[in-house]
Order: sequence, then C-alpha cells, then structure tokens
Amino acid sequence: MYFVYRSHYEGPLSKLVRRLPDATVLDWFRRHWARNEHSGMIAAELGADVHGLRTIFDAAREHRLPRPETTDQLRALLHRHLHVEGDTDYIRMDEHSLRVRTDDGVVELAYYFLDDRVVATAADRLAYLLHESWPLPDDAEKEPPGPPTTYATFLTYYDGASLECADQVVFPGIELAELAAHLPGAARRSWPPELRVLAALRAPGETALLPALRRANLWPGFGRGAGDPWPDDLDALDDPHRAALSRIGDPVFDAGRRPDASLIQVGGHLAQMAMHCSDTLGFQQWYLFDSLWVASHPDLAASLTHYATDWDPLS
Repeated sequence: MYFVYRSHYEGPLSKLVRRLPDATVLDWFRRHWARNEHSGMIAAELGADVHGLRTIFDAAREHRLPRPETTDQLRALLHRHLHVEGDTDYIRMDEHSLRVRTDDGVVELAYYFLDDRVVATAADRLAYLLHESWPLPDDAEKEPPGPPTTYATFLTYYDGASLECADQVVFPGIELAELAAHLPGAARRSWPPELRVLAALRAPGETALLPALRRANLWPGFGRGAGDPWPDDLDALDDPHRAALSRIGDPVFDAGRRPDASLIQVGGHLAQMAMHCSDTLGFQQWYLFDSLWVASHPDLAASLTHYATDWDPLS
C-alpha cells in the first residue's frame, strides 16, 4: 500500500510518497489504533507529522473506541473523529483508498492511502501522484496520433489555495521546441502569470526555452507574499521584454526564497522547473510538454493534468 502527502512543505515536488507494509487501508488503521501518536511512531513511518491525522488516534484512545472491523465502521469513525478543515466530503473512503483534504491555516493539504489494487487499475489518475522524485522522465519515443500540441501546466498558487491551479494552456500545432519562438506572438491576456512572465523574458530571436526559464526563476513576483506576480503596467509598454529584464536585474526576494535552489531541466519534449519560492513552503512546479511526450507517458501526462485540476485523484 502507498501513502502520499500532498504538501508544499515536502520537497521539490511538494509531496511525500511512502510504501507501507499493510494490504489495505483498514489494516493500517487497525495496526495503529489507539496508539499514542505523541510518541511520533506514526509520523516516523509516514515520513511527516501529517496535519490532523493524529486526531483519530487521540479519539480512539481517549474514548476507548473499538477497533474497526470493516471499512464502513472505519469510515464512520473517521467522519466523526478525524479533524479536517472542511465538510464531510473532504473525507472520502472506499474499500481500496482513503483521500483526505484539509488546511493548516496557511495552505491547503491533502493525503492519501492507496492499496495496490487501486494503484494497478488507476494509473492514469495516480502515476504522477505516486512519482517520488524530481525530475519526471523526459524521453519521448512514440509518435502522437495527430498533429503536435504543446501543453503548459503550472502547479502554483498565491493565496493559500494550493490545491487549485490555473487552467492548463494548450498550444495546438506546435512542438515544445517551437514554443519559445511562438510565445511573444501569441495572445496572452488570459494566460496564467507564469506564462506571461516567460513570454516577456524570452529574448527577441531566441528559439530555446531554457534561457527564458532561467530568467523567470529570478522573477521577484513569484515569492510568497509578493502580491500579484504579473504587474498590469507591463501590458501597456512598447517593450515589455526590456521592462521585464529590468525587474530581474537586481531582484529582492522575500520569505527566504532562493532561486539558486530551484531545479530546471529541459529536454526535447518536456521542460520542467521546481521553483524554490519560500524557506518554509518550498517549491512550486512548472511543466511544459508536447504530445510526443504524452504519447510516450500517457498515464503520467493524464494524471498530471488531473492533479492540477482536482485534489482527489479518484474523483
């Protein structure tokens, strides 16, 4: 069975993945039932002190709750005693998984227990969630069935709503290698700020994406608490590239942001960046990929797209 903690406190991919010895979610909770979580044993096994999770074990010990014998019994106990910031729909359980959404007052968080059966049958929803380390594989060996398309997905946030990402931007008819040349000429008012910054920092005549990504990594507006990352006054300028360059010439970073800690990798069909944005909340992720990469990694691509739009991978 797998445990995944979707949290911006947890590394370059903002998530933590652990393999557990239990066959089912019920088995795991039964093994730890009424355990004194202040001992830290559960946190040590999961790799983190998961926000709110200890409340079910505290309640089991304090109220001498009987150890659940069925999934239905465990579900009822979780709805009654597990603390989450949200309504009862934020605790979703079936025979093969538990999915929980909550909030620690700073950012939204989610965690998942997934048994091997659901992992084997739902790869198109779980492949990205279960991917453990940066970077994603960037090989692309299969041809897509139709004309090329490039996609831009940003797992970013600015107001604590860290499970609600901007809509994916689609560039029909171009491969990733053509994106840099395409950016300045495309309509971009509806784009998320990351893509607008990337377009402004692409130098005239530049066809490679990597230099613009490196410049975007220095953009001061992506730090936590920096406000709107794209100032509207740049839209009205005759030379937004020159103005954008001036903003990264001597940037001031807040919240312990360290651009030197960011991770950037550009392949032929996948560009990815884990941008360091805060000393406590860590990284935010940018992915730009084309249909050749999708054809070679269909489950990873599909699950990444779902991950960006829905906190629950099995909804």
